[in-house]
Amino acid sequence: MANVVTIKGLTKSYGRTQALKDVSFEVPAHSIFGLLGPNGAGKTTLFSIVADFLKADAGTVEVLGIDTRNISRLQGRLSILPQDAQFQRNIPIVDQLVFFQLLAGQSKKQAREEVIHSLDLVGLKSFAKRRVGSLSHGMVKRLGIAQAFLGHPEVILLDEPTAGLDPASARQIRDLIKQLQERATIIVSSHNLAEIQELCDHVAILDHGRLVLAGSVDEITLADREYNLSLSRPLEERELEQLSTIEGVRSIKILSSPSAEPGRESAEYLVVLDLSGDGVDQDAVISRLMRDVLDMEIAPRKLAEGRSLETQFLELTGGPTDET
Repeated sequence: MANVVTIKGLTKSYGRTQALKDVSFEVPAHSIFGLLGPNGAGKTTLFSIVADFLKADAGTVEVLGIDTRNISRLQGRLSILPQDAQFQRNIPIVDQLVFFQLLAGQSKKQAREEVIHSLDLVGLKSFAKRRVGSLSHGMVKRLGIAQAFLGHPEVILLDEPTAGLDPASARQIRDLIKQLQERATIIVSSHNLAEIQELCDHVAILDHGRLVLAGSVDEITLADREYNLSLSRPLEERELEQLSTIEGVRSIKILSSPSAEPGRESAEYLVVLDLSGDGVDQDAVISRLMRDVLDMEIAPRKLAEGRSLETQFLELTGGPTDET
């Protein structure tokens, strides 16, 4: 898969504070690429440099093979939706968006057709003549996305596109982004880890201005898997050692033992599988693990997959995902 965004050695400082430190990664074509990081990680700075709102101290950004320092060559091909996109409250939606397209060099007829099409994509066509001040927060978010889609851009940057939305509205925005993946490459900055894991196929994680991880979500979450295994009684030391030697089991850690229920012993374990090697079959490893547990005359009560992008994030950054 070809890459449409290439970031090499990106470095940016604000006085003595280094916001980005030699960041390099690539964004594949027609991917939905998630940019994650805790507060101060450098996400907003990176977005601003890609859009040429800020100049880097060192390094380069290429979008569609064009250095973004020549941003005028990307007109109509690169679009950005800032987190707090602002619109004039008392001017009809259609008039505002048409004005943006006139500034981009379109004729009035072409601009209106483009705007109506974009509003239709986000479900706001019937609200074209309404003033922005009459729209709900979720509808304003959709309006911002409609603006980002104007001109059929090939690369779209979305900064916190679902921030502040109720679950239903956030779901609508995610569905819309997925629908548009065929026509554009979309880079999404978010602090919602579950949303990024559901929405994105590739991800980069920043921490204190450094890139700590980048790759496909499948590769990142499948490199190893964790399972919470609840058993009817605690494992004896020799049993724990036996299960730990199963090929494909990286480690088994005691989470809780015994149960709080009077008269009933039980234990919960964290089983970490190593699936990074060639030919390691996750289902076969789990099957062997459960078979050995039953042979020990232990009743397994629950086996729940616990590995997630959130686990990786917290291990790498050691903190929650505050907005930047």
